[in-house]
Amino acid sequence: MVVRAIAQRSIGRNGVGAFVQPCKKITLQYCNWGGSSQGMREFLKSKQLDKLALNEPHIQFEVVRKSGHPIVRAHYTNGREKVICVRGEDRNVVENRIKQLKECSGEILHKRVAGHNVETLNTSVRGIWSPLHAARKHRV
Repeated sequence: MVVRAIAQRSIGRNGVGAFVQPCKKITLQYCNWGGSSQGMREFLKSKQLDKLALNEPHIQFEVVRKSGHPIVRAHYTNGREKVICVRGEDRNVVENRIKQLKECSGEILHKRVAGHNVETLNTSVRGIWSPLHAARKHRV
């Protein structure tokens, strides 16, 4: 009988060896004269964005002046993007929304997996063990 080595593939897991921040770019879009963009304009004038950019050098910040309501758009390394409208909000709320998008992973929050309740890298033949599967006399 010939013995063969098991082929192992390297699975990239974020946090093992190195950590890559999920947020790679944040775009701030505002109108120069619209009343709903007042909070965004105050945020940009307060130099808070400069401090945030110095603390987060891995994130690219882009400011776009375009007519319409102000939005904060975050681009993530998994290819997704999330958009939050900050219409009529003050500068503190705008800063909190930017921090919220910066700390987010970019994944869909309520992702359903067809037929499976638990996601795992290593599937099990036996399924998921629970103490409720044991007989009552063996439960502690």
